[in-house]
Amino acid sequence: MPEIKEDSIYLNFIEQAFELADAIPRYFSKYSNKIFCNKQKIVLLVLKQKLRTTYRDLIEFLKISKISILIGLKRIPHHTTLVKFAKKIKLNLLNLLLPEKKANKVAIDYSGFEIESKSYYYRKRFFMLSKRRNFMRTALLVDLDKQLILGSVINYKQGNDNTEFIKLLKNLKVNYVLADKGYDSRANRKFVFDKIQAIPQIPFRSISGRDGFVNRTASYFFDQEIYNQRSKVETVFSSIKRKYGSNLRSKKYSTQRVEVICKIIAYNVDRLITLYKLLTRGFQQSLK
Repeated sequence: MPEIKEDSIYLNFIEQAFELADAIPRYFSKYSNKIFCNKQKIVLLVLKQKLRTTYRDLIEFLKISKISILIGLKRIPHHTTLVKFAKKIKLNLLNLLLPEKKANKVAIDYSGFEIESKSYYYRKRFFMLSKRRNFMRTALLVDLDKQLILGSVINYKQGNDNTEFIKLLKNLKVNYVLADKGYDSRANRKFVFDKIQAIPQIPFRSISGRDGFVNRTASYFFDQEIYNQRSKVETVFSSIKRKYGSNLRSKKYSTQRVEVICKIIAYNVDRLITLYKLLTRGFQQSLK
């Protein structure tokens, strides 16, 4: 792996990750040994996804690069320090690192992350495919204009579309909510209209009726051109899996969920850097 230079993408990534990590407490307990703060540990967990590496390899990378200086580490931690931290960290704490739920248009969709590194042939050969679920279901709420992830629901078992829908949209300030036919229900449209006072862009299934005030209103306000932007959420999933991997290395359910959210945070950090560069470039061109 390369040394960290002043113009390195890793330097920008770490700076942005540190900025997001300001939202979390410095230590969980006043009795902490205070050798490594929570901000440093979370940045390392997110950097691990950026590098697509293991805990051990991440620590080895710290020994030969200048990242430890950038993060302000007093010494190089043992890899078990990060493993233990990942086990006890809560998802609601990591969710503080996500942007405020405020946007013009948002979309909801779900995908899966594989939880086994074994090959498809091996699993099929030994009849493992039919015995256990081999992916972590992840539903995302995405700001379509900035392509930032605003929220997530992560489950090992098959989730309920309507439950995920309402959970993701709570406390949301938005004008349009886009979702595919899997979220087609009168209750979902009513929730969007009444609770968050937005316009649902959810197509009807062939078996769905359009009777009732809510469905007739939703049908009237449905705009195919706006709905077509829903494909951006699939682009976000594709980008996460391509850049940070579609497999989860962790063995336990709790740490697998932490690994998924760290991938999401890593994606947001990279996306914020890209948005900042686009904004700076546009400002410089306006001055010419």
